[in-house]
Amino acid sequence: MVRIRVPATSANLGPGFDCLGMALSLYAEIGFAPRDSGLLITGCPEEFATPDNLIYRAFVHAAQALGKHVPGLAIDVRSDIPPARGLGSSAACVTAGVLAAGALLNSPLTPEDALTLCAQLEGHPDNAAAAVYGGIRVSIMAGETVRSLPVTPHPALCAVALVPDFPLETARARRALPERFAREDAVFNLSRAAFLIKSLEAGAFHLLGDACQDRLHQPYRFPLVEDGAALARLARDRGADACVISGAGPSLLCLHHDPAFPGRMAAALAPYPAWRALPLEAAPGARVFTE
Repeated sequence: MVRIRVPATSANLGPGFDCLGMALSLYAEIGFAPRDSGLLITGCPEEFATPDNLIYRAFVHAAQALGKHVPGLAIDVRSDIPPARGLGSSAACVTAGVLAAGALLNSPLTPEDALTLCAQLEGHPDNAAAAVYGGIRVSIMAGETVRSLPVTPHPALCAVALVPDFPLETARARRALPERFAREDAVFNLSRAAFLIKSLEAGAFHLLGDACQDRLHQPYRFPLVEDGAALARLARDRGADACVISGAGPSLLCLHHDPAFPGRMAAALAPYPAWRALPLEAAPGARVFTE
């Protein structure tokens, strides 16, 4: 049996659409054990305990890429990552399935190979890179291969996730985006994404608000998140250096360096009972435990 522990992730970080991701200290732990035949999935709603389960699909995808036979399999899911909230629940499932295939089928994967397999299923590398490696990653697709490098933020950087009790399906959030963008909007985001990386590394917290501005996805997604724009303004008023939509939403991610901010933000959510504040840290990447 193997267990895979995978962190939650927040993608985009404002202007880094589909290329920036951050691992967060909220985890899924998924166990895998061979069985004589068939598939048994426990720990998730019954409607997801089928061969279409994303964890199992990722396992099969990796097994086929490795040229291995797919065995009968028991999968047990234990996750604190809320689904459809923009915190990388699908990337955690994919990462767990891919890494488990390598471990159970005696073909351990390098992080680079695991990330490429994950990105093939995810369609983009931002969440998967953070899930595999941990920390903050900037990634690109080079043909079918993912190239990923770490961003090393100032050690004082902290995060608070604002998580609502309602979901937002990624497909709906993707449909809200226009097919084409003006050149000035593309240049705007390119400059902010580059500036954000340097601001994080330099600890230039006073610049994060400007660095996290975006024109490619947040203007189109904030209207889908009830109270989202108001809460982002509230977070900045309470001392967040920046507040962005986490992934496709609806969760928001506050970046800050003030130890008192999480308490202030939690108190400020009293008029918004659908929302909760989760103080989080940058997390290490996925780990494989053999039992």
